[in-house]
Amino acid sequence: MNITSVFHKITAAVGLIAISFGFSSCGYNSIVSKQEAVAASWSQVQNVYQRRSDLIPNLVNTVKGAANFEQKTLTDVMEARAKATQVTIKADDLSPEKIAQFQQAQMGLSSALGRLMAVSENYPNLKANQNFLELQAELAGTENRITVERMKFNEAVQDYNTYIQKFPTNLTAKMFSFEKKGYFEAEAGAEKVPTVNF
Repeated sequence: MNITSVFHKITAAVGLIAISFGFSSCGYNSIVSKQEAVAASWSQVQNVYQRRSDLIPNLVNTVKGAANFEQKTLTDVMEARAKATQVTIKADDLSPEKIAQFQQAQMGLSSALGRLMAVSENYPNLKANQNFLELQAELAGTENRITVERMKFNEAVQDYNTYIQKFPTNLTAKMFSFEKKGYFEAEAGAEKVPTVNF
């Protein structure tokens, strides 16, 4: 082995170490970690929305048993559920526009469920049905989980978005096309306290 080949190997090794150090000091690894935290948080958001979606068929079947229950209300809930489940977003495409589209579909389902619960007040036998009461409690618990997971998601997005805009990591983010992620926004009228009667 000649001295030139040893020199080239040492130079290549030093170059790789310098590149690795450069990537870690420029924030690339941290950006990737924060992006993965956003993706994990998004998965949890999808899980709780899926849980709500899974409860709806049982709720609708229970309500169908009530005499003369308004069919249009049930149809609206099932149609809203179908629309909500059609809107899927991958973790690597969490743009503000996509998040707004997802949120809009979920708000449509929330609205339809709200009307279902309001109409159910007119059916005393339904309000006394143990299965209906249990499903109602599960649905309320799921709504709470949705709120918590959305908050955690927004926190992960804020951490990521802030990090990729700070110097010098903003240069790395731009070089490797790391884009800002979208937030869940407060729904219109969210500042008003809703009236909920069970």
